[in-house]
Amino acid sequence: MVIGRQPILEALKIGKPIERIYMLRSATGDIIPQIIELAQNNSIPVNYVPVEKLNALTQANHQGCIALTSNVTYLDLQDVISHVIEQGATPLFLILDGITDVRNIGGIARSAVCCGAQAIIIPDKGIAALNEEAMKSSAGALEKIAICRVNSLNKAIDTLHLNGIKVLSSEMEAPAKLYDCNLKEPVAVIMGSEDKGVYPALIKASDELFHIPMAGSFESFNVSVAAGIILYEALKQRTV
Repeated sequence: MVIGRQPILEALKIGKPIERIYMLRSATGDIIPQIIELAQNNSIPVNYVPVEKLNALTQANHQGCIALTSNVTYLDLQDVISHVIEQGATPLFLILDGITDVRNIGGIARSAVCCGAQAIIIPDKGIAALNEEAMKSSAGALEKIAICRVNSLNKAIDTLHLNGIKVLSSEMEAPAKLYDCNLKEPVAVIMGSEDKGVYPALIKASDELFHIPMAGSFESFNVSVAAGIILYEALKQRTV
């Protein structure tokens, strides 16, 4: 943790990886707007909380602000795209929408690294924190793949499209089957939460929808398992 207004401001100025900031709802003062602006510029979530939340995190004089440091370094999406293309590789990215179980994120990252994906794109809100449990679940994979945190997944899709990367969504009701999709070309695949699926606006922004065929009538695959199946199909297509 980084505790107190000035230490948090300095941490933001030097680019220290920050997972999120907890701020007292009634916090005021000259430094507060600076913290908020820098957090917004770096897609760092600011959670406005009651004083009880802050006191539960530390007994130190927090001055209404506590920041949690991040276990990963977040990278700019355009920079990652440019780097992948400059290396002569074909982009294979994952977009995670509303996945709140850190174990699922860890498992997805592990499959992504094993199958040759270069990046995982996450929103700044509505997703599990990439904390020590996520790192452990990924068996270190979260340190071996680019993580891009954005303040809007729709804007991220716009960036992908501008770079010639198609966006596919896993959708149970889609007519197309996974293995009918061309995963040899530059693609980013959206994985939604198990209870709500992919957000409708992201479905609308996708270029193609597909489903993973199943032998039985069970509801669905676990999202981590589904991501592994999709990524392995991409690996198979790209290596056969």
